[in-house]
Amino acid sequence: MTEGAIYIDADACPVKAEAERVAVRHGMRMVLVSNGGIRPSANPLVESVFVADGPDEADKWIAERCGPGDVVVTGDIPLAAKCVAAGARVLRHNGEALTAANIGNVLATRDLMQDLRSADPFRQGGSKPFSKADRSRFLEVLERLVRAAKAG
Repeated sequence: MTEGAIYIDADACPVKAEAERVAVRHGMRMVLVSNGGIRPSANPLVESVFVADGPDEADKWIAERCGPGDVVVTGDIPLAAKCVAAGARVLRHNGEALTAANIGNVLATRDLMQDLRSADPFRQGGSKPFSKADRSRFLEVLERLVRAAKAG
């Protein structure tokens, strides 16, 4: 069995530096997956993977490779659902852990909100701004998930 990794859906990820600090602290490989446009890390534990342009290419790459012992960081709920199904531990940028127990509700809420937005083109708003509290919560939960992944 290969050692677990932290997979980052990196194109719009605001917590790459925090995830790298946790990966280094645990000596765990981290893989930044994007369509390009992000600066590769000089850290030997951090690998940058650039996928082809196109919708969901980074998501497909991560979903095909993650599994038990891995941690996936993503804001993409359909990708999160695939990763949870594959046995990976999944974390959103705001520190919310997505599990088999809650992914169904999160996916249903996402779909409902998407339907509401498409039905009302004048609906404004979206998610709240990313905060220091979100960053702190992310670090705390990532640390916990990495420890759990390493423990099996």
